[in-house]
Amino acid sequence: MIKFGTDGWRGLIARDFTFENLSYVAIATARLIKKHYYDNPTAVVGYDTRFLSKEFAEEVAQILAWQGINVYLSDNFSSTPQISFHSKQKKVALGVMITASHNPPQYNGYKLKANFGGPATPEQISLLENELKKVLSRPPQIKYKTFKNYLDLQKIKLFDAKESYLRHIRKKINIEAILKANFKIIVDPMYGAGLKTFELLLPNVDSLHNEYNPGFGDLGHPEPIFEYLGELIQVVKEKRYDIGLATDGDADRLGVIDEDGNFVDSHRVFMILLKYLYEIKKKRGAVVKTVSLTSMVNKYCEKHGIELYETPVGFKHTAKLMNEKNVLIGGEESGGLGTSIHIPERDGIFNGLLLLEVMATQNKSLKQLCKELDDEFGVHRYQRKDIRMTPLEKKQILTALSKKPKKIGNYVVLNYDTRDGYKFFIENGWLLVRASGTEPLLRFYAEADSDKKVVELLNEALKFAS
Repeated sequence: MIKFGTDGWRGLIARDFTFENLSYVAIATARLIKKHYYDNPTAVVGYDTRFLSKEFAEEVAQILAWQGINVYLSDNFSSTPQISFHSKQKKVALGVMITASHNPPQYNGYKLKANFGGPATPEQISLLENELKKVLSRPPQIKYKTFKNYLDLQKIKLFDAKESYLRHIRKKINIEAILKANFKIIVDPMYGAGLKTFELLLPNVDSLHNEYNPGFGDLGHPEPIFEYLGELIQVVKEKRYDIGLATDGDADRLGVIDEDGNFVDSHRVFMILLKYLYEIKKKRGAVVKTVSLTSMVNKYCEKHGIELYETPVGFKHTAKLMNEKNVLIGGEESGGLGTSIHIPERDGIFNGLLLLEVMATQNKSLKQLCKELDDEFGVHRYQRKDIRMTPLEKKQILTALSKKPKKIGNYVVLNYDTRDGYKFFIENGWLLVRASGTEPLLRFYAEADSDKKVVELLNEALKFAS
């Protein structure tokens, strides 16, 4: 099975994500470049800290070189934002990142990057899938040369993905203000591609899970959400840190813990950064949100007359709009957002630093910034549940929801949105149910004006399986 979902192709290593399947995707990528970017047959290739990621990346580089593509290959593991950054900086046709992002360690994946510095657009992915169908219908015999041979011919060139990326960040983030604030900071790269990166910018940060471990230790998923950040939360509380910052397997997502050890969801992070960019830095532009992001965004945009776009889940939709229009900020519920002051890409490290800049320049704690959101918009609480279930259970729930029930438990449904899954609006809240585009499970999202109401909505949604 080779299928591109919300963010690239993901598969179980050795079962779906094999060197053979990878070679077919790489050949399809090469053909796409030669057909649509024939005057610039170039690519950037990077990889994360997962099992075999380096070897998979070298395989891709060799196949692209064999197919006549000049390749820049990261000389060490790199984050997805770094590869997106270099796809733009080096002005290549496309970028490739070997990563399964936040998925568990038995997965790996293949992300395609556009030359504007963000995820490939849905149209580019469609072109790649068309080329892949042709490759699979008549698989060619692989006859590439050795990796060293392509290095000697300079068809593959190794490069440092961190250096110029960090120089860019130093120009965009007020590092001096953050250092002057003297925050007590702990970072958790979750054994992922953000390893030993924050400290290159902020030398006094402490860290957890900051060494190479392709199995991600006992974390399970390298995903910076409450469920997997227990140790970080405990350390923040015990050692009284001002903030804890976590990034996922390829460092494009951000998770945040406040000074009391509370998990600050991505909805509030998005709003804090939106308000800072618009009100303090006086930046202007439209806002893009996925259907799973907080309704606070809608309220804020309506209040300030800001143009708002809503898309299905998947940052590729956000990035496409950021490339085509003047967009101030765009993002999604899963901890990823992009801004006009960086590249049109999610970047957990950059966004973590920007959040620190807000705290430093406004002289406010994260807890204070969150309270200001409650004061301005009213209480908005949120939870997401990811449930693995049988195909029958999945079908039962989605079929029941497709009939647009008039009530979810005791709550009257006021409106619906079916652009991605099934979203039900109730008074002061909403429920969204959709199939994951990266894993075999259903995702249940709920936002409401109390934690109790959120739990009720999620529990009622699960009843549709019976």
